[in-house]
Amino acid sequence: MRRLLLIVPALFLCLSALPVLAADHELAQKSTLNAILKRGELRVGLDPGYMPFEMTDKKGNIVGFDVDLAKEMAKAMGVKLKIVNTDYDGIIPALMADKFDIIISGITINQERNLQINFAGPYIVAGQAILLSKKHEGKITSYKDLNDPKYVVVSRIGTTGEQAVKRMIPKAQYKSFEKEPDGAMEVVNGQGDAFVYDLPFCVVFMAQQGGKNLVLLDKPFTYEPLGFGIRKGDPDFLNWLDNFLYQIKEDGRYERIYTKWIKSTEWLKDVQ
Repeated sequence: MRRLLLIVPALFLCLSALPVLAADHELAQKSTLNAILKRGELRVGLDPGYMPFEMTDKKGNIVGFDVDLAKEMAKAMGVKLKIVNTDYDGIIPALMADKFDIIISGITINQERNLQINFAGPYIVAGQAILLSKKHEGKITSYKDLNDPKYVVVSRIGTTGEQAVKRMIPKAQYKSFEKEPDGAMEVVNGQGDAFVYDLPFCVVFMAQQGGKNLVLLDKPFTYEPLGFGIRKGDPDFLNWLDNFLYQIKEDGRYERIYTKWIKSTEWLKDVQ
């Protein structure tokens, strides 16, 4: 009788757990990770205009730091990689509309975006720096010095560079561009006083242009972690991405990619 009394509660607990187990199984089946494996293809959304993260080389191939990370990701999954070229200002809506599986496009993790999508990472931390017109060398040493209506400050529309200007340099005249190089060239051509954008891009642009028309204020004045963007409600994919990132940082793959694209500018000769 005593054994029966012990068995009945145990049986009740097992039966009550069945709906939970079924729900977990259903969630796993709906995961983007499961869809990728069934499809045999990882679809990555990016906008190839952000050096050194994603750009087009002289042969028309999309290359860069993010692209190499995506290649390692697809290889780890045992699937093919498909790059989906997407305008940056529409990249989150495109992800939510299932145009691709993941954003790997130098996208900064912030609270506003995190309300719409989830992030894995960060996989690198950047921050806003300033490409300053040479005529202001020595007179302007910080973003604070640009907070004046007499200055024209430039960035790219829909980015954290634009957000930083509007939030931290609100008194300056602001001008936005669709692409980073166009915005930076506005300063080179004397039509703007400063270009605000992520430090890695500013370093690369300086390497291309030299110091003839620009001064780089290379101390970032914001904290900007870049992450992998995925749709909400997908803990399995999020878990896989976090573990993938940890693994490549520990086994040397990440350092190899970082050295190639961030520490070196050798790749510049192959880019348009």
